[in-house]
Parts: sequence; C-alpha cells; structure tokens
Amino acid sequence: MKVLIVGGGGREHSLAWMMNQAPKVEKVFCAPGNAGTAIEGENVDIDVEDIDGLVEFGKKEGIGLTVVGPEVPLTMGIVDAFEAAGLRIFGASKKAAEIEGSKVFTKRLMAKYNVPTGFFEVFNSPDDARAYIKEVGAPIVVKADGLAAGKGVIVCQTVEEADEAVHIIMEEKRFGDAGDTVVIEEFLTGEEASFLAFSDGKNVLPLATSQDHKPIFDDDKGPNTGGMGAYSPAPVVTKEIFDQVMEEVMIRTVNAMASEGRPYKGVLYAGLMIEDGKARVLEFNARYGDPEAQPLLVRVDGDIVEVMEAVVDERLDEITLNWHDSPSICVVMASEGYPGSYETGKVITGIDEADAMDGVKVFHAGTALKDGKIVTAGGRVLGVTALGDDIPDAIERAYRACDVIKWDGAYYRRDIGAKAMKFLK
Repeated sequence: MKVLIVGGGGREHSLAWMMNQAPKVEKVFCAPGNAGTAIEGENVDIDVEDIDGLVEFGKKEGIGLTVVGPEVPLTMGIVDAFEAAGLRIFGASKKAAEIEGSKVFTKRLMAKYNVPTGFFEVFNSPDDARAYIKEVGAPIVVKADGLAAGKGVIVCQTVEEADEAVHIIMEEKRFGDAGDTVVIEEFLTGEEASFLAFSDGKNVLPLATSQDHKPIFDDDKGPNTGGMGAYSPAPVVTKEIFDQVMEEVMIRTVNAMASEGRPYKGVLYAGLMIEDGKARVLEFNARYGDPEAQPLLVRVDGDIVEVMEAVVDERLDEITLNWHDSPSICVVMASEGYPGSYETGKVITGIDEADAMDGVKVFHAGTALKDGKIVTAGGRVLGVTALGDDIPDAIERAYRACDVIKWDGAYYRRDIGAKAMKFLK
C-alpha cells in the first residue's frame, strides 16, 4: 500500500517514520515534507492547502491511505474532498474539524454537553470585550476565535494586558480574520497535560498521556509557541484523572459531536488543565499534537496503520494499542527569534551523530536540503526525541543529543521534562 502524509513538520516526519515500519506499507509520500521525510520516502511539492492537487496526486498514484497532519487542510475540508473522490483518508471532516477551527463553537459545545471547562463569553466588538474584562478583572485569557498557528491565545495577568490583547487580536488583526471574534475565558490554574485519543465516530481508543511545553523560555516564561517540547507519559495524569478525562471529556465530546451531526473520526486532542485531582479542558485540536506526536509515536508497540484503518472503517472497537514501558521526551530545537521573525538557510551539523546515539531519533521539522546540506527552513527546526529506562534517563539522552547538533542561532529550552521529576521524588 502507498501512503500519503500531508504536512511538513516534525509530526509528519514521525508519522512517516512510524508508517514506514508497517508491514503493508510499500512507499511513503509526504506533501510537501522536509529533509527528514525525504529519508523515509519521497517528498511531493504540493502545498497542504492545495486540496485539488492532493486529491489528483492521490488518484494518480493509487494512494491507499492518506494521513493529514496539520489543522488547516482539515478545516478546509480535505477529508470530505478525498472521500468524495473515493480515496481513503484518516482525519476529521470539515464539520468535525470545527472543534479546532472555532473556539466559539467548541466552548458552546462544551457548555451544552457538560464537558468540564472554564467560564467564558464571546464578543464581536472590542468595546464590549473591554467592558466585560473591566467587569470580571484579571487574570483572564483572550483567544482569537479562529486558527492562529497555536499563537492566538493570550494569557493576561492584568486588565491592561487584556485590553492590549483585544487590540492585538481585534483591531490590529495580527491573526487576520481569526480575530473577528474573541472568546474571553476563565484563567485556569494547575498543571497542563495533553490527552489524545483515536475516534471512529462512535468508539474511543486513548493514546498514552503526554505533556507539551508551549512558552518559548524555561519555566514557562515568554510568548506561546507551537510547542517547545513534550514527554510521555505525563505523571500528572493519574489513573483517576485518566478515567475522568475518558468519561467526562473524550467519550462525552465524541458523543456530543455525533449528536450535533458532526461524527468525529481521527485523532481528538484535548489540552487539559489539572488541579485538585480534576481536569478541565483548555482547548481541543482535531489532529495529532506537534510535538506530542514525536514522543508518543516512538512509544507505540505495534502497527499504527492498523489503528488508522480501523478508524476509517469505523471498527475501532476491534483494536488494542500497546505501548513500550520506556518513557520518552522530545526537545524542540528552534531558530533564534522564534516565535517572532527568524532567519533561515543556516547549515545544520551533528544530526547523524545525534541519530546514532542509543535510544535517540531526530525528527525534522523546519528543514530543507540545499546544495547537499541540511539547512534551517522554519521556526521549529528539529524535534530531538529519546527513549530512556526512566524519565531522568530519557531527559539525559535527549539533551546529550541536542548538544551535538549545531547551527548559527540554535535555541532550545533546557527544562523539558522537569515537571515530571517532582512526581518521582
């Protein structure tokens, strides 16, 4: 079977690497891919938003299964287009992907079906938004309604910061039309975790737990990014919390989407805030997390293609998913300046040396090949991922690998995984 992976980041490289190991997969294509996916298979120069081009490629090559990485083509309806063309595809339909595409839709869905989350209000007017902020005070969270590459959420510690967030999103239009409407919501305290599960529209199969690190600097300081690192499992998610999330969040949300005429098929990702032994939902994503996919996929003990095909065929209840006991960590190496402006085209050295280390796999994200050399081509450049005997061992292996990879302006957080350590004492 030929497989097509849509996207070009670290998540897509980890998917290509994992699917390459599946017995029935004979070739992997990535559109548009990166320097890492070119090692796993063949890159195809088709943009993720060129849905017609991707459908045409799928038909021409006889692609047996397409897997969609990023959120934008999902919200554009790539799954609907592939299915209409008679092509098998793993991912959420356009109506289902609205769970990520519109924060207003999602908060209202959670309120209607009693999925635990924070209080919120929705505003189309900057003046009305500011009046509400003045009324409820701070800390408070201001979110652009639409997609903003993981950067449309502004946590505000003061009323003045919240007023400025409204200006940035609604008046300055930093995130374009995504900021026509804002959600102003409760500032939830506690510890964040990521919870991903497969769904075929009826059945829910959880993945292992994980934890992302959004802010750019150590100790969760600075602006949010697409994610600076992740690890799995997340000790903060106890068995009791796991069971609560499955019952009150994942199963309840999948049932809610079915009731709304939007059956959810694919990976459903809940960003959680955990406090006092209970989890509440910060947001949903309609796909694998990035960088959560990297530490999760290296822990899968089995054939991920079988799981994806069971989702497509709506027979997920027939599938079990096993995990290696070894914990894993992914440290994102980024370009200097990210999540703001940054330069590209910097030559990267040390990847092969890091890849050869025991338990280490370097996943490419923002990379490209130029004159036979691997160069930087994005903000998040590499996801250095390691399996270890325990969490401290995985952390040590990942950072030893990071230290041998060099380019001018390379930056990475030094505390990925530190949150897990307090549970080990």
